[in-house]
Amino acid sequence: MMKKQPFLTERFNDALQYAAQLHVNQVRKGTSVPYVAHLLSVCALVLEDGGDEDQAIAALLHDAVEDQGGKDTYEDIRSRFGDRVAYIVDGCTDTYEVPKPEWKQRKESYIAHLREASPDILRVSLADKLHNARSILRDLKENGTNTFQRFNGGKDGTLWYYRSLADTFQKKSESAMARELALVVDQMHEIAGA
Repeated sequence: MMKKQPFLTERFNDALQYAAQLHVNQVRKGTSVPYVAHLLSVCALVLEDGGDEDQAIAALLHDAVEDQGGKDTYEDIRSRFGDRVAYIVDGCTDTYEVPKPEWKQRKESYIAHLREASPDILRVSLADKLHNARSILRDLKENGTNTFQRFNGGKDGTLWYYRSLADTFQKKSESAMARELALVVDQMHEIAGA
């Protein structure tokens, strides 16, 4: 009887350690929650949606380029984990520029990019945005609309961005995550009185 190869290999373990090291001193915006909690949540969503090992690794590393070193980090990811992982991470990165371009411009460009993105990028990006939206909704329930003060887009910009994301993902993805994102965004708007 032939032994089946494990779904997640040592590459995944390496990526998990690498992501934890990259983000070791980072916390979620406006909280004391270690950033790695977000990365693990996004990875779990990708795996639960049927994602493969490359997508799971990209989920762990999806913010590494933007938050932890730009193009040098991108090249390190490509060298360590391969072209496909690097491609997905690149597709989830909204800018390499320092300082970052104006917030609304970056978000409009990212939404336009998603309309043409591959299924690999869509799955990881959708998991990222769903986890972010869930977190915002939880904070809105606990802290009210003061939650929006920690976001560059403020209340109106944040609500616009997540509604635009939800609409885009519903058109591009059959994933249950897309339907859940739309429901979470509806709840965000309801609590915010928008």
